[in-house]
Parts: sequence; structure tokens; C-alpha cells
Amino acid sequence: VQLQASGGGLVQPGGSLRLSCTASGFTLDDYAIGWIRQAPGKEREGVSCIGNSTGSIYYGASVKGRFTISRDNAKSTVYLQMNVLQPEDTAVYICARSIDTDYCPGYDYWGQGTLVTVSS
Repeated sequence: VQLQASGGGLVQPGGSLRLSCTASGFTLDDYAIGWIRQAPGKEREGVSCIGNSTGSIYYGASVKGRFTISRDNAKSTVYLQMNVLQPEDTAVYICARSIDTDYCPGYDYWGQGTLVTVSS
């Protein structure tokens, strides 16, 4: 089982980035996938989760309305579109496989993360 996050980088405040999480070694359809972020000196924060059913989407309060999660099971990839980025969004963004099909009560496999830096 592997999860490869990509798409991070340096962006100015107000800008956008799209992260990708490519899964291998398992069938993406069978699992919900979550994005979690780790900022320096802060605890891990759940950003978003997408289940395999259309209505199963969760956003953390700090990103709701700015971030959009989506999935393409045929490409074994989950995306996180991040708009109106702010300096407080700076963090390593990690994708993880949920232990559930439609929600993210916990995770059993984690990717290595991709760094997002929001700065002018």
C-alpha cells in the first residue's frame, strides 16, 4: 500500500494550489481518503475527507469554503483544490487511507506529505 502526495509549493497569499494523492497497492474505491496537515509547532489537523459515496465529504472549519476535495477512482487519485490560501495554511499536507469506506474515523496508511508554503 502506498500513497504519494504531490503538488505542494510556494504560493502567495490569496493564491491557489491543487494537491494530488495517488494510491497504489489497493483498490481506491474501497476506502475513504483524508487530507491532514502538520504545521511547525502545531498538532496535526484534519483538513478534509472524501468517502466513496457522493455525499460523504468533510471539511475542517478552517478550510471550509476555500478547499474542495474530489476523487477519480479510475486514476486512483484524490485531489485537494486549495483556493484563497493564507499564511496559516502553511504546512505539510499528508494524505492517508481511512479504515472506513465512506468516513474517516481513523487511518491505517499514510503518505509522506507535500509541503505547502504560503508567503509573500
